[in-house]
Amino acid sequence: MMSYFFQLLISGIVVGSIYALSALGFVLIYKSSRVLNIAHGQIIAGGAFITYALTVWADIPIYISFFLSMIITFFLAMSVERIFLRRLIGEPVISVIMVTIGLMSILDGIIYLTPFGSENFSFPVFFPKTPISFGGVSVSWTQLVGVIITFLLIAAFSWFFKKSTIGISMRAVSDDQLAAMSVGISVPKVFGLAWAAAGLSAAAAGGIIGNITGLNFDTLHAFGITVFPVVILGGLDSIIGAVAAGIIMGLIQQFASGYLDGHFGLSGTAEVLPYIILLVILLFKPHGLFGIHEIERV
Repeated sequence: MMSYFFQLLISGIVVGSIYALSALGFVLIYKSSRVLNIAHGQIIAGGAFITYALTVWADIPIYISFFLSMIITFFLAMSVERIFLRRLIGEPVISVIMVTIGLMSILDGIIYLTPFGSENFSFPVFFPKTPISFGGVSVSWTQLVGVIITFLLIAAFSWFFKKSTIGISMRAVSDDQLAAMSVGISVPKVFGLAWAAAGLSAAAAGGIIGNITGLNFDTLHAFGITVFPVVILGGLDSIIGAVAAGIIMGLIQQFASGYLDGHFGLSGTAEVLPYIILLVILLFKPHGLFGIHEIERV
């Protein structure tokens, strides 16, 4: 039974690392602008579909199409911020949230107009089909590569925020917009870069999820909703919190599904537990495990 335990452990880390990368998009936008992007799941789906289109329809190698989709989504997300969000700087947060809800509906409609809105697709097989096995525990090459890429991207984003001039500017805007403007930091530029960076991480997450689970629009944009409890658990403004909460949530889901489903009349615990955790966190620790206490806007 130990091999079963370790298999669930590995699966939890795989799922959790993808949660962490997906949650990063929420955190990047909130950390700089204090705005929660409700349409993040649609951006994740868009990144996955762009990767597929470049790989299969344009016949570009997957390694190149993966990075091209990140670059394309980088500029698309920056354009979205410029067109829909820029003019709302300084407006009540509820107005901004309503715009992101409207944006979610618009993106839904656009994707439903394409073949990706109603059909299922799968990436061609790029890695060996035989999984890596050790002591009765196995992990596919796709999952292993996905986890490695995820942690490399998270490390890069962490370095960017802590060491780069632009990252420090974004942190300054997050702390106090007026003070940041008084020292010459362009707040609109920072907001645009935050959205662009979030789009980049969303495209990476979408490509990885699409390679592991296949491409289905309903599943992909629902993934963005599932990530929301992860963001609340870790803290809306904490990159470390997003990573830790992603791993925690992935492990909880896998162990709950593995040990509880089929017993005591239970089923579907992996789908329910994140929202139970969300309610508990909001009740007893609303700033999350690693977030700052002074949450001004949600």
